[in-house]
Amino acid sequence: MTTVWKVIVAHRNYLIAFLVPFLLLPLPLLVPTKEAKCGYVIILMALFWCMEVLPLGVTALFPVVLFPLMNIMDSTSVCREYLKDTNMLFIGGMMVAIAVEHWNLHKRIALRVLLIIGVRPALLIMGFMSVTAFLSMWISNTASTAMMIPIAQAVLKQLHKSEEETSPVGHVAESINKAFELQEVPDKSDASQETQKQDNRHVLTVEEEEKLKDVKQLEEEKHLTFCKGMSLSVCYAASIGGIATLTGTSPNLVMKGQMDQLFPTNDNVVNFASWFMFAFPTALLLLALSWIWLQIMFLGFDFRKNFGCGGNASMKAKQKMAYKIIKDEHKKLGPMRFAEIAVTVLFFLLVVLWFTRDPGFIPGWATNVFSKNGESYVTDATVVIFISLLMFLIPSEIPTYLCHNRAQQAPQQDSTRQIPVLPALLDWKTVNQKMPWNIVILLGGGFALAKGSEESGLSEWLGNKLTPLQNISSPAIVLLLCLLVATFTECTSNVATTTLFLPILASMVSATFSDCFCRKSKRTFNHVPSTNQLLKNSNSQPQACVLDHVIRFRI
Repeated sequence: MTTVWKVIVAHRNYLIAFLVPFLLLPLPLLVPTKEAKCGYVIILMALFWCMEVLPLGVTALFPVVLFPLMNIMDSTSVCREYLKDTNMLFIGGMMVAIAVEHWNLHKRIALRVLLIIGVRPALLIMGFMSVTAFLSMWISNTASTAMMIPIAQAVLKQLHKSEEETSPVGHVAESINKAFELQEVPDKSDASQETQKQDNRHVLTVEEEEKLKDVKQLEEEKHLTFCKGMSLSVCYAASIGGIATLTGTSPNLVMKGQMDQLFPTNDNVVNFASWFMFAFPTALLLLALSWIWLQIMFLGFDFRKNFGCGGNASMKAKQKMAYKIIKDEHKKLGPMRFAEIAVTVLFFLLVVLWFTRDPGFIPGWATNVFSKNGESYVTDATVVIFISLLMFLIPSEIPTYLCHNRAQQAPQQDSTRQIPVLPALLDWKTVNQKMPWNIVILLGGGFALAKGSEESGLSEWLGNKLTPLQNISSPAIVLLLCLLVATFTECTSNVATTTLFLPILASMVSATFSDCFCRKSKRTFNHVPSTNQLLKNSNSQPQACVLDHVIRFRI
């Protein structure tokens, strides 16, 4: 019986994949309407996403097969939903992030900021959190966490090493070793006194060893506690920083794409600039609250000690050693190369173009130059793809052979030497290896679901059924939605949760509230799956990186 159960558990994905579709078949068979058929597809995809029977991107391809077979949408219309403006925005943003990672620009920024902030316990946690949050605004949360964790590990290791060297345990061990190094033979007249001193010394050493064992154990516990706090601060900051920008995390882009599809007359209410003005203060508030909470949980209430005020010599020695580690890591990077400077310039150019494209309070460059009849032809995707193309065209080094003297080149004109071709800032091989193509398909699957709900009439049907909710106050509904989605996303990924819930909630708010509240409530809702996975360490990739670090180093 035990063997059979193990076989069933080992092959559970195959069983679920074959049984669930058949168990749900009565819904479209007994209720042969488009709404029921579309509901069947949504429920099937939701179960597959929750139980992770197939990879998320593979499950997102279900509408390509099921919508045409159930006469909900034709194949051409479904496939058209899989590559839209939001997908291109995601691809372009990831290309820029890959270029930043490829040339180690993110590591240089992180180490430089840590050198500026300092290494006092509370400030050290704040430094790692602020750097990780800033990086996760532009590159993926997983990449920023994976990059910051080894740096934190090196700093914590050096802190522990310097603490052991400056602790009373080390001093006592050193004095004991010196006592055994005495080689001189004492005079006979002082033999009795020397024997008595050695006996007293032996008694004191035994007593001190017992005390020092307790002191050493306490120091180990404090160090492990600090390691846990530092590791959690990194993954928390990565999750929080991702909500600050539109391209910082995938659920934001899901919301942007589905809002443009479900509410085509929203006057481009969500773009990079408007999202940043809305979400950046929220991210700062969450980051500050998380920092205070982690400081209290893992450093205690002695804020004077946490900030390094009035510390003893051993504490200052630890801080100097940790600062030296960060400084040495920064020196290993050397001076900024041409590639890093070029990527930095292009990155800042991208941010400036995003903010000035359509600020909202004043006309932007896109509305004045690239527009017709008041409608802009340029979106955020246009800008980021333009910057990405430049990265494929600009060389990573200055071509020095062009500056050689002609006299030196003359003897070599007839030779068969090969002129080296300088690599560009970005190449397709690197992009292909690091680009999360499954997220691109997952975004398209969400857009296909939303379009199918609209075409089948399921959205209108759900909206009519949920009209009694208009008697409930708006803040109460937003709170209930946040709690519902926060609970659901503990079982599945952020992107899958956002993709699944947005069409349903859009139907509800369209039927019960005005478009203005609909936009506001969907913005608020989108923050939930981006941040609530701080509660669970195995359901988001930054937490998984830290969990792997904890297991490997037994923190």
